[in-house]
Amino acid sequence: MFPKGLTIAVLLGVIAGPVFGIILFEYGEEDQLIFVDGDSISIVTEKNDFKIGENISIKIINSGTTDLTFSDASYGLEIKQLDGILVFKPISAQMISLLESHEEFEFVWNQNKNNDEQVLEGLYKVTSNGISENGNTVTKSITINILKN
Repeated sequence: MFPKGLTIAVLLGVIAGPVFGIILFEYGEEDQLIFVDGDSISIVTEKNDFKIGENISIKIINSGTTDLTFSDASYGLEIKQLDGILVFKPISAQMISLLESHEEFEFVWNQNKNNDEQVLEGLYKVTSNGISENGNTVTKSITINILKN
């Protein structure tokens, strides 16, 4: 009725699909927060995909064992388009901020640019830069996706 080659291909696809799905599900997810020895910073959001206009809670966490200092009270937070154009940087006092080991700073972004315009849907890079007590620059960035409603 059906050619042998077609039957074999369909059976392989039926078997391989769920197997690869399980593998990708188990190993495809990268944890946003991993504590390590030494200098480390993590950025955590409650999810990766947000509706346009939705508030986004961003946590900057010192995930290392050394204290981190920042040049301002926003803990080096910047939000950029993927092409590197700065979209948002919180207005903050120009004072040295300290984030001790395992300590965190939370910021809620309303998806507005620095000029108070709503950002468009697309991918955005959330970055934080600090300096460890050893003098090393510590940087972390994650990508979030803003979707149409």
